[in-house]
This record gives sequence, C-alpha cells and structure tokens, in this order.
Amino acid sequence: MQHQARIAHLTTVHQRHDVRIFKKECLSLVDLGYEVHLCVADGRGDERIEGVSIHDIGVVSGRFKRMLMQPWKMWRAARRIEAVVYHFHDPELLPVGMLLKIGGARVIYDAHEDVPRAVMSKYWIRPWLRKLVSVVFERFENFGAARLSAVAAATPHIARRFLQFQPRSVEINNYPLKGELESTSSTPTIARTLCYVGGIGLIRGAVEMIQALELVDARLILAGPFESESTERILRSLPGWAKVDYRGVVSREEVRRIFSQSRAGLLFFHPEPNHVDAQPNKMFEYMSAGLPVLASDFPVWRALLEDNGAGICVDPMSPSDIATAINAVLDNVERSALMGERGREAVATRFQWQFEEKKLGLLYSELVSVG
Repeated sequence: MQHQARIAHLTTVHQRHDVRIFKKECLSLVDLGYEVHLCVADGRGDERIEGVSIHDIGVVSGRFKRMLMQPWKMWRAARRIEAVVYHFHDPELLPVGMLLKIGGARVIYDAHEDVPRAVMSKYWIRPWLRKLVSVVFERFENFGAARLSAVAAATPHIARRFLQFQPRSVEINNYPLKGELESTSSTPTIARTLCYVGGIGLIRGAVEMIQALELVDARLILAGPFESESTERILRSLPGWAKVDYRGVVSREEVRRIFSQSRAGLLFFHPEPNHVDAQPNKMFEYMSAGLPVLASDFPVWRALLEDNGAGICVDPMSPSDIATAINAVLDNVERSALMGERGREAVATRFQWQFEEKKLGLLYSELVSVG
C-alpha cells in the first residue's frame, strides 16, 4: 500500500551508497511505500536511484569547516523537501534536527556509535582536550535527543543509554542484508588467506594484525581506507606487510569476492571505550559469508561469537595470541568450516536485516500516525 508520507534521510558525513543509510534503511522504506529522499554532501550531484531521490548539497573540504558550514546548508535543503519525518545520521546535525522538530516535523536521530566514548579515541583531537569534549558533547547530545521524536540506535548498548532521556529509543541493529555477501562458489577456499575489510586504523588493531603475520604461514587481504597517511606509512614499514595484499577501497561486490577467497575474518579492535560494547557490522558480515571470526576478547563479542560457535576471541593487543588463533583456524579445516557454518546459521536465524527492517517500519508507522 502506498504511503502518502514524504520522509528524508540527512547526512553530511556518509556517502550516498552507505550500507546502513541507503541500502538498508532507505530501500526498506521505499519497499514499505514511503516517498524517500536522501540529502548528502558528497559532491556527486542530484539523482534518483532505486526509488530514492538524492539531493546533494556539495562538498566542503576540511573536517572543522564541514562541521561549521554543512549543517546550515543541510537545514536549508531539508526544509525545501517538506518531509513529515526527518531521519539524520551525524552528531553534527543535532542542531538541524532540533530546528526541524521545532518547525513541526517528526525527527529521528540515528545513533551509529556511542560518540562521547568514541571522542576519547579520536586521533585528531588533542589528548588533553578529549575528556572535556566528551563531557560537553554528551550533555548536548542528551539534551537534543530528549527533544526529538525518536532515536534509532545501532546497538543495544546505545539504545539503553538513550532510553534514559528519550523513551522512544529503538534498537535498529546494523545486521547484514540476506545473501548479500555469501560466496557464489560451492567450493570453499583452502588457501591460508585471511581478510580484514573496513577502516584501517591503529586503534582498530592494524599493527597487531600485521605483526601477527610474521608468526604464521598466512597472507592477509586488507581492504578499506587508511585513517591517515602516517598510519599507512607505519603499516607499510612493518616486516609483516610483505604478507599483505592491499586492495584499496572496494565495492560491495569486491567485498564478496574477498570473503570467498578467505578462510577467516579478522576484527582486533583495541579495548577503547567505544569498542567494548560495540557490535561491528563487519563481524556479522563475516559470519553471513560463512567465515570464522577471529576477534577481540570483549564480553559482548565473546557472547556473540564463542557462544554461537562462530569464532575465537583473544587479547587484541597480543600479536602472539592473534597468531595462535590464526593457526587454530588455518590448521584445522574441519573446525574452521564448522565455525563458518554456525556463524552463517546464527545470522540467518537471529542477526539479519529483515528483522531490523520490521522494527524500523513500526517506528515510522508510529511517527507518521502522530497527528
């Protein structure tokens, strides 16, 4: 049934084809019959894709200039759409969300991460300033969230935090799309190949993963953007880099190809405040592709992986422990195949986007029906 409600997603940080924003949320809402608009700031122009009208406000170079200038350009673009529901995805758009709410719209804040905790690990904020920024932003974020219509939280931990201030805080987990990354090959690889796909940074365990390669007979397919040029220089200087096959920033189809060429997926984030309670999308994507997951030993991650028999958790700060886990998987083909199958089954029955889509649809139905 066709809804008459016009809705708009807003982002100044993410690209138009972002998996959570476009491929999951926007396309799900198109399927539910909404008129969907997506406002971005990637400089690629306006277009219409798969039923979503995309509006581009243009690029502004520099992180701080973006934070100062883009929200107001986004506010003007959003007002022109005249949506019933606005759904924004970046903390810097909180003032925009509050202004749209004051103007009579229903507004959802999509909290992708626990920002106050994430601030404590941001390399571009001076270490002595991080605590102050974290405290000030948390108070502002809580103030804003309480005055919006709803919060869509990407993890249970984030949802619990916002429930203290916003009673309509809904857990919309970032689970994989059904079948998107499953291998089309009926013959699993037996090569001693591992993979890591995602943002490449020091606190995401890049150094420890590459150091572990020095201790094992294996190669690592690495794909994704480096957090900085200095990080790339550090990693390329390590002896283990000789065993790295760096693919650059890749498409979703190439991600599927990488998974099909790998025996296990790596995820060794450091025990930073924003990591220990996170549910990285990559973990579930590895599982959906039938890959055992070798990951950091955080309680939440251990419950997801080892309790489901889908992976091994070790100290992410220890290259030798990482190497031991790698050998445990690569030296035992039957064990790794069983882990992969259990991970795939867990995603199919519990950790799949189709379950989150229903919660998203219910949230929109409630907001649209509010007179």
